[in-house]
Amino acid sequence: MFNAAILIVIIVAGIVLFILSKKKPQYSHNEVIDPLKITIKDIDQMADGSEFEEYLYRLFLALGYKDAYKTQGSRDFGADLVFTDREGYRNVVQAKRYSNPVGLGAVQEVYGSMRYYRAKRSMVISSNQYTSACEELAGYNAVKLHNRSDLINIIDLFKSGEINKAKDIIESEPRIILDSWDNYMNNNKVIKKDFKAEKRLVAKK
Repeated sequence: MFNAAILIVIIVAGIVLFILSKKKPQYSHNEVIDPLKITIKDIDQMADGSEFEEYLYRLFLALGYKDAYKTQGSRDFGADLVFTDREGYRNVVQAKRYSNPVGLGAVQEVYGSMRYYRAKRSMVISSNQYTSACEELAGYNAVKLHNRSDLINIIDLFKSGEINKAKDIIESEPRIILDSWDNYMNNNKVIKKDFKAEKRLVAKK
């Protein structure tokens, strides 16, 4: 009877240890994330987006972007990270650690933040892919989209010491769609005027 009780305790303890070992690792907010130790699997298992933002911030510092800084949490105005690239242009970054493809809201947010941070360029860095609508809007607004493959390549190049190649990916040119406005002009399409607004302006004068 005594041996059976000990056996049950050992089995229960083993199950508890197994469950604990399978839990997703969570990084303490007081712990400094070392980008050299982080893999894409670690990113997938991060507790929330703020850890991914912290990781990217640490990664950018390690890559030599000395003026990189994280923005103010809930009042970030659409950007999670700001840095200056090798050409001297200020960039705003939206970080998205998503389990599903990233939607066009990410482009709207980061593009909208450019003026506030006086940035010349904007980008989204995601651990996943992007929806077609997101890619289309990014193309019209020259927002660079870095997907999961880009992120993995940046991580691998950084860890292998190929810093400039990692920066080449980060600073690569966005896919740009130029035909939207041109098509309207070439087809002689007229944009409808807001006559009510015009009347109000005339009345004010």
